[in-house]
Amino acid sequence: AAAGAAEFGTKAEVKNLNSFKFLQKALAYEIERQIDVLSGGGTVTQETRLWDSREQRTYGMRSKEFAHDYRYFPEPDLLPLVITDEWKREIRRSLPELPEARKERFVREYELPVYDAVQITSDKATANFYELVAKPRTLRKRKLAANWLLGDFKYRLNENGKSITESPVSPESLGELLDLVGEETIDVSAPSVSGAMAKDVLAEMFKTGKRAGEIVAEKGLAQINEPEKIAVVARQIMAANPKQVEQYRSGKTATFGWFVGQVMKATGGQANPKLVQEVLKKELIE
Repeated sequence: AAAGAAEFGTKAEVKNLNSFKFLQKALAYEIERQIDVLSGGGTVTQETRLWDSREQRTYGMRSKEFAHDYRYFPEPDLLPLVITDEWKREIRRSLPELPEARKERFVREYELPVYDAVQITSDKATANFYELVAKPRTLRKRKLAANWLLGDFKYRLNENGKSITESPVSPESLGELLDLVGEETIDVSAPSVSGAMAKDVLAEMFKTGKRAGEIVAEKGLAQINEPEKIAVVARQIMAANPKQVEQYRSGKTATFGWFVGQVMKATGGQANPKLVQEVLKKELIE
């Protein structure tokens, strides 16, 4: 139709399209052709046109001047279908939560970034798995669950050639592992593991089917969260390296990272990194 027209214009039908590529090209050609016809004061003819892929254009094939040429008449063997508002409401109520609505809810309810929500809700099984992990947990753990699901957990699934519905690690087991990952605030009453340790524990979970707490207990992987234990190690390292201590105290603060690395090495990576920094800052200024 011409620009600003209140009604649709005349329809032209294009045949001989056997790919989406040709469909796109035929549409683009027809748009330009019909614009030229209308701009020149002509009218679009109701007809069937043929797409020629060699010449990249359409040709008139046969005229269809009347609606009945398109079989627009009632089907005598089919009864009229009456669609009531109540029936439409019933259908809407019976529909499951669709991906777009679920994505918006994940952003709103779990405070996920849009990218994470899109990735998780693109597959129903993944979205279901995520909710079983995330729902019982804090917002911080819910974001952590998304990171793990799209990162290390997905990597382990691919490595083992399994889909998420075949995962040897259940949502409950993954949730237990994430609960063991150290919190920002130090709670010495609860065992925890560092993020790096948790990756090793996950690999063992996939291999053995054991739960996270069981693996942590068996391998002695619990993160060291007691400040005094870390302080003892820090003092030993300081006593063995007086030159580095003097350098730090004289203003060469870059050596601080070296001390952190030494404490982590001495504890087999089990010391809480945040607590190591707090303890070292206190010990090094005394």
